[in-house]
Amino acid sequence: MKKFNVTVNGTTYQVDVEEVGGAVSVAPAPVAAPVAAPAPVFAPAPAAAPAPKAAPAPAAAPKKAAPPAGATVVEAPMPGKILSVDVKAGDAVKAGDVLMILEAMKMQNEIMAPQDGTVSEVRINAGDTVATGDVLVVL
Repeated sequence: MKKFNVTVNGTTYQVDVEEVGGAVSVAPAPVAAPVAAPAPVFAPAPAAAPAPKAAPAPAAAPKKAAPPAGATVVEAPMPGKILSVDVKAGDAVKAGDVLMILEAMKMQNEIMAPQDGTVSEVRINAGDTVATGDVLVVL
């Protein structure tokens, strides 16, 4: 037994903690062997049936071009929702200036400029949902 003093909200408690010796082993759960699905059985199509028309492929969303060499990219540090964007292309910013507010886990996080520069591109809008690593602003 080891004795410890623990303080919680200003009240000190003396606790005894028992040390359990030996290694803990965890046996892996058995894995079931994969079962092959039976081959589907299709009825032959009638000879006079017209061939179905292929649906047009959806247009892929245009990818944003890579930032120019030497540009500073401000990325989302965590997933969340953009509440406000405080800069626009052409704005001069100093290190520490607030670029936008990102809400994550019900907390408002200020996304700040990492260095002095001029905003060359803002890639998000207020209300957008972003993932970790998404490019927000290019300086």
